Amino acid sequence: MSSDFAPRPTLEISARVIEEPGSAASAETARPAPPQEGEYRPDPDRWMALAVVLAAGFMTLLDVSIVNVALPSIDRGLHAQQNELQWIVSGYALALGLLLVPSGRFGDAHGRRPVFMVGVALFVVASAACALSQTPLELVVTRILQGFAGGLLTPQISGLIQSLFRGEERGKAFGLFGATIGVSSAIGPLVGGALIALFGVHDGWRAVFFVNLPIGAAILLLARRYLPAPTAAERRPQAMDPLGVVLLGAAILCILVPFIEQRTWHSSLRPALFPLAAVLLVVWVLHERRYGRTREPLVSLDLFRIRSYALGAPVGLIFFAGFIALFFIQTQYLQLGLGYPAWKSGLAVTPFAIGSALIASAASRQALRRGPKLLAVGLTMVLVGMGGIWVAVGAHPGYDVALWIALPLLIAGLGSGLVISPNLTLTLARVPVERAGSAGGVLQTGQRIGSAAGIAITGSVFYNQLASSHGNYAAAFRMGIVSIAAFVTAALVLVLADAFTRAS
Repeated sequence: MSSDFAPRPTLEISARVIEEPGSAASAETARPAPPQEGEYRPDPDRWMALAVVLAAGFMTLLDVSIVNVALPSIDRGLHAQQNELQWIVSGYALALGLLLVPSGRFGDAHGRRPVFMVGVALFVVASAACALSQTPLELVVTRILQGFAGGLLTPQISGLIQSLFRGEERGKAFGLFGATIGVSSAIGPLVGGALIALFGVHDGWRAVFFVNLPIGAAILLLARRYLPAPTAAERRPQAMDPLGVVLLGAAILCILVPFIEQRTWHSSLRPALFPLAAVLLVVWVLHERRYGRTREPLVSLDLFRIRSYALGAPVGLIFFAGFIALFFIQTQYLQLGLGYPAWKSGLAVTPFAIGSALIASAASRQALRRGPKLLAVGLTMVLVGMGGIWVAVGAHPGYDVALWIALPLLIAGLGSGLVISPNLTLTLARVPVERAGSAGGVLQTGQRIGSAAGIAITGSVFYNQLASSHGNYAAAFRMGIVSIAAFVTAALVLVLADAFTRAS
């Protein structure tokens, strides 16, 4: 998050090359010859490569939210129980979160293009298996496999952006990635609802998975053509720190499962997993420190000595806790409380998606200049949007509420565009390229943890208020908005603390 971005010695490009595009050095970098180790030359196909990886990111992120609106169709088609429906959604998120860090490290060590392509191929196969499932158990298992595939390819996106772009171009690329995150998360319910309306309630849920097949096949063909082949350094054999993988995976499992199972698992063992996760994380850090003395660890702890990374990662985690929870409680309010069909509920979220997409790319290009002040403006706008939604629902809680909250959602979306993309740019700005995959994996794991925690906490606030108000969905939604605003405020406090300490 910090605005101090003097390049570290491990980075592959000097500030002079970034700031003087018309210089002789810049002309030298324009040659399409393969780069030698330790120097950067722009890949002439880098923008097509970006389009390929963003398409894959859109596909995997869409599957986080698109299935939520398909659950009634799945229930009707497969006669699934409530806990099975829960795991159809949460199994994907859990598997994706478990694999982000080790797959990011694997891509750093063995080449990002082959890992990306294997992930896409596995995602396509798993999507077909999901669509063809005949029982709820089959769908749960294939969704978990689909989540592993998503976890395999997702960290390669940020790693490839780091390696393909520099300076303001990198900011633009991360801006487009941030827009992809915002749009895919917001329009998932709309796409899912439209597919179910088109193919019918009984089997429409299968189309939600089948749609990934042509998209994934096209991505594979284009990835082979446009993504850069592994460098000589990436082909060198490297150990993968197996104990580090196991320890971190167990810790993430102990964090995510209690959040995911909050409404269905009431045993005292569930909250006991949180202190166990803390112990596992301490053991993991000690192991990584010792392992890193002689070999490359799963996650280099030196990353957290980079101010921008150490501050940006928690901001992303906290903001995602509120950002994703908004779509969850709004869907509950509109569909269950007001009887909106799935497609109309999804359409109601599009002002947020439009706002985020409109500003994300331009905001990321300004991130290196404006630093944390840009994030502070964005978070403030999100809070203004949340306040507008709270007021609008209180004044007009009836069936036309979607019209009244459209403008506040647009404002919140614009603010989100000033947060997600710039925070990605700032957080990863000083990360060495050779560690970009593992650094991105840690960052995205934090986002997944934040999303799970936010849905669990805000969902609890929502359902508790719903019970105490005897089924008043508008009151429950407004209380959920207060919870989301609390997360956004916490992120704003971190950003302002960074800005003030920088200024002093």
